Amino acid sequence: MTTANSRVSQTKSFMTVSLIELWERFGYYGMQALIVYFMVQRLGFEDSRANLVWSACAALIYVSPAIGGWVGDKVLGTKRTMLLGAGILAIGYALMTVPTENTLFLFMALGVIVVGNGLFKPNAGNLVRKIYDGEDAKIDSAFTIYYMAVNIGSTFSMLLTPWIKDYVSHHYGEQFGWHAAFAVCFIGLLVGMANYMVMRFTLDAYGSEPDKHPVDKKKLMMVLGASVLIVLMSTIILESETIARLFVYTAGAVVLGIFAHLIRSSEPSERAGLIAALILTVQTVFFFIFYQQMSTSLALFALRNVNWDFTVFGAHLWTWSPAQFQALNPIWIMILSPILAWVYATAGRNNKDISIAAKFALGFAVVAAGFFIYGFAGNFAVNGKTSSWVMIAGYGAYSLGELLVSGLGLAMIARYVPARMGGFMMGAYFVASGISQYLGGVVANFASVPEGLTNPLETLPIYTSLFTKLGIAALFCTLLALAVLPLMRRLTATHQAHAAAKSEAVPEQS
Repeated sequence: MTTANSRVSQTKSFMTVSLIELWERFGYYGMQALIVYFMVQRLGFEDSRANLVWSACAALIYVSPAIGGWVGDKVLGTKRTMLLGAGILAIGYALMTVPTENTLFLFMALGVIVVGNGLFKPNAGNLVRKIYDGEDAKIDSAFTIYYMAVNIGSTFSMLLTPWIKDYVSHHYGEQFGWHAAFAVCFIGLLVGMANYMVMRFTLDAYGSEPDKHPVDKKKLMMVLGASVLIVLMSTIILESETIARLFVYTAGAVVLGIFAHLIRSSEPSERAGLIAALILTVQTVFFFIFYQQMSTSLALFALRNVNWDFTVFGAHLWTWSPAQFQALNPIWIMILSPILAWVYATAGRNNKDISIAAKFALGFAVVAAGFFIYGFAGNFAVNGKTSSWVMIAGYGAYSLGELLVSGLGLAMIARYVPARMGGFMMGAYFVASGISQYLGGVVANFASVPEGLTNPLETLPIYTSLFTKLGIAALFCTLLALAVLPLMRRLTATHQAHAAAKSEAVPEQS
């Protein structure tokens, strides 16, 4: 009877966290679908500036959870920090609803979103881990469903916010359309927080040590003060390209330094696993450079050189706005995830599963295919516009590559890094991913369209040239990943041998 009640409690607790995560992702991806278009079309930014501002913001968004996780574990408590993060995110989206063209105001709003994401993101994930702590079979299934919740939220918002923007712009003026769409992101966060407040009792048994005690108001004020400081710092970084570049490259040097120190100071039995983790982390950095094209060069390609009408044999089916094409990524993720999970499970039962390193190599090959699809699409364009079905095919390959590389990144850390370094290395992994988001913006700028150039026949070769080069670069990454496979096999074998010897050395518990 107790076990049954416990199971029900676990399910309800998990649903509470999943629902607030769904609404948080609804807000974030709804904003991401429009932000580069907003800067280019509404604020008059050049492509290059819009790409770098958003990529610097994405880098900060990836780096900030390294701090937010620590605040949740040691300072305020996991649940309180998650809710505080959601509240700050709501404020950030509310600021974006203000109809102003002041760029500093936009950068400040994005800085608030950076802080909110940093406090929310790691603590929501940590709560799921705490709910299923010690139940490995359940936690794999839980995170699969959790990942689906993320994609459900992002799919609906990426389809909805561009439609809201177009509808309000058409009826009430363009200056209100953008901000009405950002208001949808704000409302989504309010719904998520309201739902959490109703269901919060289901999480009474979970949380970190500070959650068990009354709120320490002094610590809360310190966190809020630090948050204001980080908002100001983020605003300065987004405003200055030089400072943004310095920040990103410094963060990169720090991550490499951390890896070097841990490898040098670790026990000999841990070294092979850490070197393997470093190799795979570097490969992940390259992947995220490709990934960042979705909200930069590919988004602008959809704006200028894609036919937004979906037709079959001349019959019109439906029309999308350019921002809605980004929803193809989560749609493909939801389609491919269960198929890939089944393939992994079947291969595992038959002892035919391939290593994470081999899956990384396959992922790069698939990403290369996706970019070649975009690159070759120019050969079949009509008046400079490619078919919308090209976007579906390209995003399909792109998303499969994401599942093979990014989807296994955290599993790689868990597999190769000693448990005592797990949290620290998870933070380093996210920092590395953030660095590559910025580098992705730098790469996207190779397809920056000069101001005033609007003819699709002239903009098309600018994009297809970049996509073909990215396909070649992804192919090169595939060859590198294949070249290090023998080394990865040796490192993995050494790591497993040491782990087995260590487990045998531990006396059995009576």
